[in-house]
Amino acid sequence: MRRALTLARRGQGRVEPNPMVGCVLAHGPRVIAEGYHRAFGRDHAEVDALRRTTESPRGATAYVTLEPCCHYGKTPPCTVALIHAGISRVVAAMRDPDERARGNGIRSLRRAGVAVDVGLCEGQAADLNRPYLTRITRKRPYVILKWAQSLDGKIATRTGESRWISSPASRYLVHKLRARVDAIVVGIGTVLADDPLLTARNVAVRRVATRVVLDTRLRLPEHCRLVRTAKAVPTIVLTSKAAAAGESRVARLERRGVEVVPCTVRSSAIDLTTAMRILARRQFTNVLVEGGGKVLSAFLDSRLADEALVLVSPKLIGGTSAPMAYGGAGRMRISDTNCSVVEIRRSGEDQLYHIVL
Repeated sequence: MRRALTLARRGQGRVEPNPMVGCVLAHGPRVIAEGYHRAFGRDHAEVDALRRTTESPRGATAYVTLEPCCHYGKTPPCTVALIHAGISRVVAAMRDPDERARGNGIRSLRRAGVAVDVGLCEGQAADLNRPYLTRITRKRPYVILKWAQSLDGKIATRTGESRWISSPASRYLVHKLRARVDAIVVGIGTVLADDPLLTARNVAVRRVATRVVLDTRLRLPEHCRLVRTAKAVPTIVLTSKAAAAGESRVARLERRGVEVVPCTVRSSAIDLTTAMRILARRQFTNVLVEGGGKVLSAFLDSRLADEALVLVSPKLIGGTSAPMAYGGAGRMRISDTNCSVVEIRRSGEDQLYHIVL
């Protein structure tokens, strides 16, 4: 099962909105095939493994990191393939919470006489697919915050200059992250200040992330790089219903390739809970938030962030008016401030903190 989990991770950034799944087929202790879900629309892990068998799989055990599917989607059900191949036992790490599954795959296998055990390495399997599980069970994408800051916690100088706080190595890391997420979210303030492109560059791109701008008053400039490249890279602006009613402005943006989506507004800002539900309905699993302090703080205060990548640069900026990543309402108690550290390591001259919130 540990090997199946390792295989499953190879699909990261390629299989979404599907989960990452790995499969190992064995006769007793002897492995006869390995497989994993390689990309959305391609064979699922069980079928991929069956296609790679070195001998008959009849009577073999399939170790799979998620309950085999029993429904038709982009591909036929994996339960049918396992049954037809003569697999005698399936060991699944965990049940699939998708309403099309939820034990149906396990019941289908057992009805066909296949022995099924569930729960081996369940915790590791759940950790692997936290983004998928978040979208299925919480009806929102898995949200990753990213920011670069100085040693004294500033994300820009008091004049707004932020290029470049982080090192070239850290910026390359961010491009690799962009290459595996479904969407990149920023606020209109970041667009107006930095005119970002928000694409993955100088990396082997796995997927092209949709750029999402939170823009209550629909101030997105028609000359900005996001708009100029919207026909090549999907771009959505979430705005208020009042602003979306401005037909001429909306029409001009849509002619440039920008999709304008009305969204609920609370306290003069895009309601993030509603915004994330909109993205989940579009099957976005992983969302990277690269906004400034206002947007980052809103996600943290709303408890909508799942993890964060914080790049700390050996610079001192100072100044009481220089922006910080987390202002907002803040936390009331120290007990509410704890995070789980996934990794701390060097990134060029910077220190990378990868934390689960």
